Amino acid sequence: MTPVTLESEDVRLERLTLDHVAGLERAAADGELWNLRVAHVPPPGGMRAYVEKALAMQAGGDSLPFAVCDRHDGAIVGATRYYDFVGEVPRITIGHTWYAVSRQHTHINTACKLLLLDHAFGALACAAVVWMTDVLNVRSQHAIERLGAHRDGVLRAHTLRRDGSIRDTVAYSLLAAEWPAARVALAAKLAR
Repeated sequence: MTPVTLESEDVRLERLTLDHVAGLERAAADGELWNLRVAHVPPPGGMRAYVEKALAMQAGGDSLPFAVCDRHDGAIVGATRYYDFVGEVPRITIGHTWYAVSRQHTHINTACKLLLLDHAFGALACAAVVWMTDVLNVRSQHAIERLGAHRDGVLRAHTLRRDGSIRDTVAYSLLAAEWPAARVALAAKLAR
């Protein structure tokens, strides 16, 4: 995947670099996101290693990480990424997404997903976009469903949480054929 910056009037998804560490630290501190059992947000002092790991995955061709910038005030407010690109299908997963608590339930998530989905179904010509979330993360499940994604099922005992407990994962997808109608709904939601 070629690194790219995605931008609208509301948000800018900047190619993640070490220059984003301080802004991401501030965003994570807004709500002490590292205390969430269902999210992988590093604790204070851990953001540099988090970004370095994301960049190593990018260098290996395994992901394309972004810092999320709110264009209304220029603040870095979270992170997201593409990963698990399957070229034969083609299919991509969107995840590792988190936002400062003060930016949750605002325009941020809708604007980010609109950019990511436009790019995935347009420039990347994906047949499907996938999301995977912790079965305990009901807020994330509702947010994904509001995008128009289909709940495909639960992968039992799928992976480990940061605390070492075994996680069941809820899988969602949105197909290219479903994107035009979902896009209209997302754009209308953003306009409100």
